[in-house]
Amino acid sequence: MNAAIRWRIIVLQVVALFALALGTVGAAYAYSFTSDQIHDQLAPQQIFFPKDAASGLPDNLKAYAGKQVLNGEQAHAYAEKFIGLHLSAIGQGRPYSYWSGLALKETDPAVKAKDQALADTLFKGETLKGLLNEAYAFSVFGQIALYAAIGLALATLVVLGAFIFEVVEMVRERQAMQLVPASTAPTLEPVASN
Repeated sequence: MNAAIRWRIIVLQVVALFALALGTVGAAYAYSFTSDQIHDQLAPQQIFFPKDAASGLPDNLKAYAGKQVLNGEQAHAYAEKFIGLHLSAIGQGRPYSYWSGLALKETDPAVKAKDQALADTLFKGETLKGLLNEAYAFSVFGQIALYAAIGLALATLVVLGAFIFEVVEMVRERQAMQLVPASTAPTLEPVASN
């Protein structure tokens, strides 16, 4: 391989190493940042799953019994399987918009107040449910960033291996050229044509 081509390959490998390493660090930071932010935002809220069925823990959440909600997966389970269950029961299977609409149309003050209180409860519950699901969505982005960091790190190692190979081959070629004496180098003689 000629020296100019080898140098071009080495320069491209160095650039690729830099870009892949930067991507690896960026993706790892994105994962760490999202995980830390989710934890730091959820921890002060002190949201805990009930300890057992007697305390209101649904059967499908036994794995989370008594645990504090600190990550995206837990936030999603709490939002969908705990808050969602209660909101469905409170709203009798109907959403906030239904009860709010009834309260707006109602003329009897007592019934209006009851419907509005129900709508307010559903609104607060749906808001909390949405915020917890947002934490879950960001945790999914963080997981994708983690997988990207792993893939980029592997690609970086492959390019690093190729770079090391090129440098070793370049050194070997130079050493081989130095070992060959100039007098033993083959000479080309012109071929006579008839």
